[in-house]
Amino acid sequence: MGNEIELKFEVAPRELRKLKVVRYSRGRPPKEENLVSVYFDTPKHKLARNGVSLRVRHRGDKFVQTIKSGESNGSFKRGEWEHEIKGDVPNLRKAHGTPLAPLLTKKLKRTLKPIFETHVHRTSLPICKNGSRIEVALDEGEVRVARQSAPISELELELKRGKVADVFKLAREIGKVTPATLLLKSKSERGYDLIEDTPAKTVRAEKIRLRRGMSTMNAFRTIGSSVLRHIAANEAAVRRSESEGVHQMRVGLRRLRAAISLFSNLLGDQETERVKAELKWLTGKLGPARDLDVYVRNEIDPLPGTTPAGRGMKELAGALTSRRDAAFGKASAAVESRRYRSLLLDTLQWLETGDWAKHARYYKQRPIERFAADIFARRTKTITKKAKRIRELDSQQRHKLRIAVKKLRYASDFFGHLFASRRAKKRLPSFKARLTDLQDCLGALNDIKVHQKLALKPAAGKPGAKAARAQAFAIGVVSGREQNEIEPLLNAADKDARKFLRARPFWT
Repeated sequence: MGNEIELKFEVAPRELRKLKVVRYSRGRPPKEENLVSVYFDTPKHKLARNGVSLRVRHRGDKFVQTIKSGESNGSFKRGEWEHEIKGDVPNLRKAHGTPLAPLLTKKLKRTLKPIFETHVHRTSLPICKNGSRIEVALDEGEVRVARQSAPISELELELKRGKVADVFKLAREIGKVTPATLLLKSKSERGYDLIEDTPAKTVRAEKIRLRRGMSTMNAFRTIGSSVLRHIAANEAAVRRSESEGVHQMRVGLRRLRAAISLFSNLLGDQETERVKAELKWLTGKLGPARDLDVYVRNEIDPLPGTTPAGRGMKELAGALTSRRDAAFGKASAAVESRRYRSLLLDTLQWLETGDWAKHARYYKQRPIERFAADIFARRTKTITKKAKRIRELDSQQRHKLRIAVKKLRYASDFFGHLFASRRAKKRLPSFKARLTDLQDCLGALNDIKVHQKLALKPAAGKPGAKAARAQAFAIGVVSGREQNEIEPLLNAADKDARKFLRARPFWT
């Protein structure tokens, strides 16, 4: 077994060719080769569902079988088992001692078949940096499934020997030459996307499965890397100004920021503060687009033009729609920027090699389930104190309670499965449901506050006096409708808070 440590980047074809010229100019002739890789799985993709890939690569007149693991946890470190074999059919005897071995039932062996293939022209060159040996590979080609195909234009940096930090240093040097966006999907994952016709769709968060006994430090890395994948997976949808894509990237950012808060005892160094600041920057770029979209779709569009606001409602809708479109444009520009590309690379490096790990020695040995139990006990106690007097809280205090509830709900997603006793399995769904209900009510109350701020500036320019009066009247109608919802929502929040107070702990 070997551990493959590599960074992948998506690079435009013309930029990839520019990089080839740069490599030649250093006086070291690169190696050119054509690679055809055939990936195997069952019709129901059992290997992929278990985080395993199996391929046979045609390399000249040789056939190389490769088994990889760990493709679903977001890390750039993966287990790799490679053997030269005879012919283009997998030699499953070579799977002994790999994650594929436990899956090799008679049925799986019988149903294993080629499901897609990649055709790549690779230009590779070994580079020495600070004593580390790194192979730079420029891949241009496509992944094919039957008559469908998707282009491949990637840069790979694989550490052959030396320090991981040197791979990141080289990546930043290359980033100064050409725009290169960190790619957190393997070629095999892109093949499965093509089969399921999902390359350009918005992506929801993947399930995170931690192991009991895993160290708290490694658990944080697993969660952080998975959430970073969720953020990056929605880049294309944000570039297309898709509402759900912006929402999902924003959810990913919130989950990562929540994870940093939950694991704050491990963190606290300057590097962490820089990462937090950049995550907050991107969240701020996406926020206006999402807030305006929800406001227009939920509060403005449903109102007919025959409301008492009449013409003013149409003008208000037009003005808010223009602002929403401009906000989507800014969100798209943010993920096209160098700052965003640096954010992804910096966050991954921080997760894998950050200084925080050097100061978290206590958490290298502490099992994650004990850490998680402390989080649930402490944060539930804090929320309980505030929930008891939810009617006495002002809007800002309710907002802080909503954030605390949301973080605890994310914690239940991250850690809930670690508690597998019969009692825990019975209590966890109720605990999460009550948290979700309370969060939804508090979220609806917060949306009203956000909408009031949005309504103060309905137009980018200054409308005429008549139009301004019409819009002001329309705003009053919408705000009045939302004000009438506050009291019922407060009653519902109070009821949900009381239900949460009766939730029984599942972690003890």
